[in-house]
Amino acid sequence: MTNLFPIELSLLRELVIDAGKEELLPRFQHTDFSYKQDGSLVTEADLSVQNRLQTELYRLHPEITLLGEEMSEQEQNAIITKGGTFWCLDPLDGTSNFAAGIPFFSISLALIENGQPIMGIIYDPVRDESFIAEKGKGAKLNDKPLDATITAHTALQRCSAIVDFKRLSSDLATRLAIDAPYSSQRSFGSVALDWAWLAAGRGQIYLHGKQKLWDYAAGWLILDEAGGSSSTLEGVSEFQAALEPRSAIAASTTDLYQQWFNWINA
Repeated sequence: MTNLFPIELSLLRELVIDAGKEELLPRFQHTDFSYKQDGSLVTEADLSVQNRLQTELYRLHPEITLLGEEMSEQEQNAIITKGGTFWCLDPLDGTSNFAAGIPFFSISLALIENGQPIMGIIYDPVRDESFIAEKGKGAKLNDKPLDATITAHTALQRCSAIVDFKRLSSDLATRLAIDAPYSSQRSFGSVALDWAWLAAGRGQIYLHGKQKLWDYAAGWLILDEAGGSSSTLEGVSEFQAALEPRSAIAASTTDLYQQWFNWINA
């Protein structure tokens, strides 16, 4: 299975890019939204991208199942339980931004094989930026190699941090607000792009308390292939293909990751 994808990676990227340009951009600032049972937003764009890519990916590889954010929990559980090889898709990561007219959102697609991501694509249609990675073969941004370590600082105190405060414990959030160990902080609203931007050196450290598999599967691989380091807040560094939400602490280098992890767990 894996040997097929070096040949097809460019085609898969084009499928995602076309979906972004033809399904997301025309609906941006021209779409209504509704609320799902968990309180999160969903728009026509989420559904149209998922339906389109599910159809096109099935046409290419009918033997590979797709797990999408906009599927029922029962369908998602069945795919995870079966294991093997499956696509993992977030058709619109940053739906709240999209619905509010904020130009920061993306499509995230990963290929999971035996519990591990072996390919990842994140596409930002507003900036026309495609971040891709294949396990063991590095990461790229618009065909240029990504190296997260190039722009990294050596001291935690000089870093720009991407931190989502909403999903952190009150104790940790308060500690960060009062005595932050970094120089500046951002929160953008698209988990997939958070990982991609960290891989591209647009931030050096990252913290998020609760993200879903389709949020981070592609981004985890992209950062890993770009030389970054990550784990959960509890220190679990291994990727796990599970539906349970997962925390994330990451950095553009192993040394920065260790400094950041030590500060949080001090």
